[in-house]
Amino acid sequence: MSGRISLARAFAVVGGWTMASRILGFARDAVMAALLGAGPMAEAFFVAFRLPNLFRRFFAEGAFNMAFVPLFAKRLEDGSGAKGFAEEALSGLFFILLVLTVIAMVAMPVLMLGLAAGFSDEPDKFDLAVLYGRIQFPYLLCMSLTALFSGVLNSMGKFAAPAAAPVALNIILISFMALAAAFAAPVGDFLALGVLAAGFCQVALVAYAARKAGMQLRVRRPRWTPAMKRLTALGVPGMIAGGATQINLFIGTSIATFFTGAVAWLSYADRIYQLPLGVVGVAIGVVLLPELSRRVRADDDEGARSSFNRAAEFSLALTLPAAVALIVMPGPIVDVLFGRYAFTPANVAATGAAVMIFAIGLPAFVLQKVLQPVYFAREDTNTPLKFAVISMVVNTIISAGGAWYMGYLAIPIGTVIASWLQVLLLWRGARAFGDAAAPDAQLLTRMPRLILASIVMGVAVWFGVDLLADALATSGLRWAALLALVAVGGAIYGVTALALGAASIADLKAGMRRTP
Repeated sequence: MSGRISLARAFAVVGGWTMASRILGFARDAVMAALLGAGPMAEAFFVAFRLPNLFRRFFAEGAFNMAFVPLFAKRLEDGSGAKGFAEEALSGLFFILLVLTVIAMVAMPVLMLGLAAGFSDEPDKFDLAVLYGRIQFPYLLCMSLTALFSGVLNSMGKFAAPAAAPVALNIILISFMALAAAFAAPVGDFLALGVLAAGFCQVALVAYAARKAGMQLRVRRPRWTPAMKRLTALGVPGMIAGGATQINLFIGTSIATFFTGAVAWLSYADRIYQLPLGVVGVAIGVVLLPELSRRVRADDDEGARSSFNRAAEFSLALTLPAAVALIVMPGPIVDVLFGRYAFTPANVAATGAAVMIFAIGLPAFVLQKVLQPVYFAREDTNTPLKFAVISMVVNTIISAGGAWYMGYLAIPIGTVIASWLQVLLLWRGARAFGDAAAPDAQLLTRMPRLILASIVMGVAVWFGVDLLADALATSGLRWAALLALVAVGGAIYGVTALALGAASIADLKAGMRRTP
């Protein structure tokens, strides 16, 4: 497997494209917030979009990042019919999701009752959510096929096309909103159609990239082969385990529909903390699993341990300062990004409170992406499933029970507590794999230094917010003020981390070089 890129280089490729997607996502959401605010059309769209995304996490990131990739990587490594296996998986997935899509579109009113029970007292909003749900649900089929092709490409060490594909979603949605504004048409209608168009665009992009890489896959008549039995056995628990976060969000969304505006507030908050989570977590999940699978198949325990620890170190180095920044200045971030026109100061305050709580769980969300591949690379999906179920139960109890006392804020609190619990369970369970999944001396030494560097940065940003308060509240200056805070905070963190020995320039240079 010569020519493989290093973990650091692969993280940079995936993270760079993901960052571009997230920046465009903020531009998309800024336009959406300005045009729709937190009104009924915005809530109907967000709820409808949540439904295919929930199933996408199951069938895409769940089944195929966690079950398909290790099996495909094994066949790719030993030359035992990787392409044929991929075509079998593609055919089975296409058939199942086609049937599911048809059923869901017919049963959308029932599904929407489960997801948005709070809308039942507002027939117009409910009907709009049903309409948007029907338009957008085929997005699930497209994105699940995209995930399969992406898994094929990632296993082959080709990360660019799968990482670039999400950019298309944001470009298309921004374009469709511009069209709606130009023709004075309902923005929500055009957004729903844009989601569908983006789905087809993304699957076309990765299918073309796979073809160029020598993996031109065809849809055939589905067959129940031993390989598909094995994929199913791993995939079903992988779906639930890998989709635990989305299930928690599903539960949260359902509860949020009982609080006017809460669906939109939590959706905008989700977008903000998803920036570091997406850049770091997606890169970790995409790159680490095939790498660990390859190491495990080669009985390279030392290499597997090194990959696991460097991934954990990389994730914490980027996530901890991001979490501290979101805790220290959630209000200014929300106000600068979304605070205009229909998005009122009250919406800014409500969204900012949710951002601050979600930020506390940000390291946990990313560490899940580091710990789960340790199990999945060894074809163990049942253990993470058990932990995911425990997490979901805890989240439901806290979110539903706490909503009576804390309102919509009980939802992010429940999500955060459940996520940290899942990390603890995953970490304790990984001890069964011995030293291959144990923290090494470098990680244990650098972790407290990364925390300290993040705190130093947080204190500096806290004073910076006060210093630039007037600029942050001035229309023509607030973007520059926010960027200045981010730049100065990042510089302080970087210098402090280097001074404390939490990172080194030599390690960064070495990590970007190609490795065999």
